[in-house]
Amino acid sequence: MLSSAEKTISIENLSHQYKSRIALRSIDLQVAKGEILGILGPNGGGKTTLFRILSTLLTPSEGRALICGHDVVRESSKVRKEIGVVFQSASLDDKLTVAENLRYHGYLYGLSSRILSGKIEELLRAFGLSGRASERAETLSGGLKRRVELAKALLPDPSVLILDEPTTGLDPLARAEFWTQLKSAHKNHSVTVLLATHLLDDAEKCTRLSLLHQGAIVADDSPQSLKEQVKGETVSIETDELAALARLLQTEFNLKSDLVGEQLRIEVEDAHHLVSTLMERFKPLIRSVKVSQPTLEDVFIHLTGRKLED
Repeated sequence: MLSSAEKTISIENLSHQYKSRIALRSIDLQVAKGEILGILGPNGGGKTTLFRILSTLLTPSEGRALICGHDVVRESSKVRKEIGVVFQSASLDDKLTVAENLRYHGYLYGLSSRILSGKIEELLRAFGLSGRASERAETLSGGLKRRVELAKALLPDPSVLILDEPTTGLDPLARAEFWTQLKSAHKNHSVTVLLATHLLDDAEKCTRLSLLHQGAIVADDSPQSLKEQVKGETVSIETDELAALARLLQTEFNLKSDLVGEQLRIEVEDAHHLVSTLMERFKPLIRSVKVSQPTLEDVFIHLTGRKLED
């Protein structure tokens, strides 16, 4: 249990409901100073609702959340001074230059022109944007726009960065560059990072993960520790006879299989020996078999019975 001094974010029994749909179910979460905590879950799983509450844009139905000791509902103005936010949708003004986007954002926080000039120059240099300062945002690639968004979020020196699906739509190179910049900002600004994603490569880079499914946290640990919950290896089988093969696996080998998409999935210690046996016994039924080490998606399937993309 973290002490009050160690907590940057404290969420207690947080729930939210949109008419008849429950978006969040009794969330309890503590985030220590300096963590990079990822909220991993499928689209529609409650991530954006949680982040809207933490960003003071939405009032929860029940429970409470504190950021740097301030209640997000009762002390929203104080919370806003502690956070920098990168929304899932772009928030740049395309007709303004990179420097103008940063400057006007700084004015919203009440920063003086003298202070702003130094901060903007520092952030442009840190994010490799110095040569782009006078270019309009509409001319930038998706990856460069995300760098500007991150620089903008850091402009008021926040204690907490809240990032909602920040790399969605970026190509692998741009995503890697974004993470390089984020890790550098995390180190140099001593900022706590809370990041929502449905992408496994983003999740792997977090120091800790909370898995969110249908509005509830179903697991919380480091990426490696979560993967260790899946024993052995996973065997994925493609077949045109899903139900029949599942029954045969159960009756002849006492093997429980999960239907995941259009595949049967089995967790087993000695996967290669099992595959050899299955191909010998059920070859006419099997189109393909894949053996893999557990991934974070395997953990999600193990806990929920569903793939992240579902």
